[in-house]
Amino acid sequence: MELFNQYLFIGCEATLEESDVVLFGAPYDGTSSFRPGSRFASSRIRIDSYGLETYSPYLDRDLEDKKVHDAGDLSFSFGNRDLVLKTIKEFSQEIVQKGKKPLMIGGEHLVTLPTVEALYEKYKDLVVVHFDAHTDLRNDYMGEKLSHATVIKNIWEFLGDGRIYQFGIRSGLKEEFQWADEGHTLLNKFGYDRLDEAIGMIKDKPVYVTIDLDILDPSIFPGTGTPEPGGISFSDMMQIINKLSLLNIVGADVVELSPDYDPTGVSTAVASKIIREVMLIL
Repeated sequence: MELFNQYLFIGCEATLEESDVVLFGAPYDGTSSFRPGSRFASSRIRIDSYGLETYSPYLDRDLEDKKVHDAGDLSFSFGNRDLVLKTIKEFSQEIVQKGKKPLMIGGEHLVTLPTVEALYEKYKDLVVVHFDAHTDLRNDYMGEKLSHATVIKNIWEFLGDGRIYQFGIRSGLKEEFQWADEGHTLLNKFGYDRLDEAIGMIKDKPVYVTIDLDILDPSIFPGTGTPEPGGISFSDMMQIINKLSLLNIVGADVVELSPDYDPTGVSTAVASKIIREVMLIL
């Protein structure tokens, strides 16, 4: 499978064979409904990662003590959404079959679907923990079933009730919130005050974590395709990641940075740091 990479994320120099975690980019934004540009996220994040240290004082962990392989970015034909999803799924399957954990940089949120599908093939009791400003629970978006606005509903179709935990949600159709409240997902509006409760419910089940960076308030993170006021702070995100370290995480992604909407570069720096922290809890 063709991949390309000019830079490695800092601290990710391990070979594929010796690695525990495999980082890769999915530079696709073909269903973005407002502002495209997340296809550029993974390449910019890698460059910005060299402004970081490998050590995290938040977690007291260091990437130099870990084995992470940066596989680069998948190569896509942007006009063929189905082929893009197939490529992501096949690469994720390769990682999982080798007994390693995937950490994907998006791209828009639809890229989460094929990686979760690949992990579900191995972990039939998989649960998804979802951080986002948006519900992503539509049946379709303007007649299209496969969209970044429908990704969590598509995942629910094979995971079923009680297997998806959503946090930070503050935007969506009334019908989406009502559907979630019927017991299909645990949906925590506006924040993450029910995260401890969810962790207690999940226990040691295998977990996939998906972080849509627009969960952050746009005053902190303007560089995203669908900014939504009323989000959490960076300190909140560090607390969340610390709590997530208690879970049995088998894969994760960080999606929806659109770097060109923040010419200061702050959004890219924030994304890079969040990825470092997620990498360390994997």
